[in-house]
Amino acid sequence: MPDPFFDVSARLVADPTPGDNAAAMSVGELSSRLKRVVEGEFSHVRLRGEISGYKRVASGHCYLCLKDDAAVIDGVIWKGQAAGLAFRPEDGIEVIATGRLTTYPGRSKYQIIIDRMELAGAGALMALLERNKARFDAEGLFAKSKARAPLPFLPRRIGVVTSPTGAVIRDIIHRLEDRCPSHLLVWPVKVQGDGAANEVAAAIRGFDSLPEDLRPDLVIVARGGGSIEDLWAFNEEAVVRAVAACTIPIISAVGHETDTTLCDHAADLRAPTPTAAAELAVPVLADLRLTIAAHGQRTERCARRYVERGRERLDAMARLLPARDRLLGPQRQRVDDLGARLDRGLERRVVRARGELDRTGAVLRPALLDRRLEGARQRLADLGRLLASVDPDAPLARGYARITDRTGATLTSAAAAKATGALTLRFADGVVDAAVEGSAERSYPAAKLEKAPKPAKPAKPDQPTLL
Repeated sequence: MPDPFFDVSARLVADPTPGDNAAAMSVGELSSRLKRVVEGEFSHVRLRGEISGYKRVASGHCYLCLKDDAAVIDGVIWKGQAAGLAFRPEDGIEVIATGRLTTYPGRSKYQIIIDRMELAGAGALMALLERNKARFDAEGLFAKSKARAPLPFLPRRIGVVTSPTGAVIRDIIHRLEDRCPSHLLVWPVKVQGDGAANEVAAAIRGFDSLPEDLRPDLVIVARGGGSIEDLWAFNEEAVVRAVAACTIPIISAVGHETDTTLCDHAADLRAPTPTAAAELAVPVLADLRLTIAAHGQRTERCARRYVERGRERLDAMARLLPARDRLLGPQRQRVDDLGARLDRGLERRVVRARGELDRTGAVLRPALLDRRLEGARQRLADLGRLLASVDPDAPLARGYARITDRTGATLTSAAAAKATGALTLRFADGVVDAAVEGSAERSYPAAKLEKAPKPAKPAKPDQPTLL
C-alpha cells in the first residue's frame, strides 16, 4: 500500500487547476457573506425565551442569552435601547425579544441584536413582581411601612405626585375641600408609559429636597386603576427606592381596592383609592370644630366646678372661725388705749419743746453775739500775724535765700545739698538754679538757732459758738 506522504498524486502547493472555477475564499470573506445572508434573511425576528447570564457593562450595553429546552442564542442590547426598557431584565425571566439576527465574526457566532424586550405574558410579569418584592424586602426597603410612623394630624401643605389632567387630582381636590381645605402642591408627572417611573421618582426626590418653608408635610403618590401593565411604573426600582428614602411621610394611592404595587409596600401608608388617601390625609373640619367646642365646654365645666368646690371649702372654713368682734375686740381696745396715750404724750412733748425754746432764745441776744463775733475776729488776726512770722519766704525780702531741690522741698543741711546735686535758690524777686561743685567739707561757725514761738491756743469759749 503506497504511503500517502509519498504519494505522487498529492500536491504540496496549491496551484490553479485548468477548468477549476471554485476560487478559494478568505475567512473574512466567508464571514462577510454569512453576515449578509443572515441579516438579509432574519432582519426582523421575535424570540421567546428565558434570560440567562444577564450582565450590564460599564459602557451601558447589556449582554445576555435567550434559551429554551432545545437551544441557546446570544443577545445584545445596546445602551440606547437598554435605557428605554420598561423593566429591569433578570435571569430566569421569560421574555419576548424583538430585533434582528447578525453574526460576530470574531467568534464565529450568530446573535440577536435586541431592539425591544417585553415580558412573555402576565405570568412572567407576576413572577418578576414577586422576585423584585422579595429582593426589595431583603434590602429593607419595606421597613418604612412596617414601622408605620404616625402621619401629621393636620398638615399645612400636602404634595401630590400624579398626572395633572386625570380625574385623580380632581377627586383629591374635591375631597380635601369637603373635609378640610389645605394648601395643595401638585408635581405633574406621567403615570404610565416610557419614562413614567423616572418622573415619579424625580418628583418624590424633588419634594424631599425643597426648603423648609416650601416643603410639604405630607406627600400623596396617586394614580387611577388599571391593569398590571398600566401600573408597572410604580413597581419600578427607581420609584420604590425614592419612596423608601423620602423623609416626608408618604401615602401611596395607586389603583383601586385590589391593585397592589411595590410602591404601596415602601410607603408609610397605603390607601385603597386616591379619594381614600385624601380622607386619610386630613381630618373632617366640622368634626374637629365640634371636638374643640366640646373640649372648651368640658374645660369651662371643670373650671366652674373647681370654683364651686373652692367656695364650699371657704364657707366651711369660715364657719369654723370665731366671730369677728370676739376675735378683734382686744386689739380694738388696745388701739384705743394707745391712741389716748399718744395724745397725752404729744401734749407733754410740745410743752417741753416750748420751754427749751424759751431758754435758748434768752441766750441768743444780739449783744452777746456781737461780743462773740469780736472775739473771733481778734483770734483770727492773731493767727494771721503768727502765720506771717513763720512764713519761710518772709526773710527773703531782707536779702536771704531759701535753698530747695527740683521738687521744691527745702534743704536744711549740706549733706542733703550734696546728695541732691542740683539746687534752686529762691530769692524774693525770682528763682536761680545752681549746681553743687566739690566734695570737700567746709566748716562754718555754728549759728544759734532760735525756735519759733508756738502759736497760742485760742481760749475755750464759755458757751458754744456759732462760727
